[in-house]
Amino acid sequence: MAIIHFQASEEDHRTAKLTAFAIGLHLIESAFPSPIPGVKPGLANIVILYVLARYGIRTAAWVSLLRVFASSLLLGQFLSPTFLLSLSGAIMSLLALMLANRLPKQHFSVISLSILAAFTHIGGQLTVVRLLLIPHASVSYLIPIFGLAALFFGVVNGLITARLLFAEQQ
Repeated sequence: MAIIHFQASEEDHRTAKLTAFAIGLHLIESAFPSPIPGVKPGLANIVILYVLARYGIRTAAWVSLLRVFASSLLLGQFLSPTFLLSLSGAIMSLLALMLANRLPKQHFSVISLSILAAFTHIGGQLTVVRLLLIPHASVSYLIPIFGLAALFFGVVNGLITARLLFAEQQ
């Protein structure tokens, strides 16, 4: 029997550490009740935005998707509706960030990227809710509530990320 030896690179170690941090934030956040079902601050997104700014979209995608899968396993939600919502939100926000990352940097701060990611995240989730979970037009009544939450938490998470990046430069 052949033994396959995998040598982890420095980038692999960094990605694992950042993913673990994102998972930890997600687990802490999941312990607190939400005043409105489905509305959470998305603290793990601070890590994703930080990784995007420091290491690029490829590493940010790895950290984001690994966080979704690992957190769902740890919380017993793998392949549940909650997992589908989290995965769809992560994929949509990553796609938006990937597209925005190709535009001139002077037009997008980490705060505007955070707002964009928050809106596309909730858009992906509401799409899954409408198509798979609650196939009824009344889901559209949730758009203003979730839109305000996305704007608020997008700004807050973006400000926190901007502060982290600024502090790192000092």
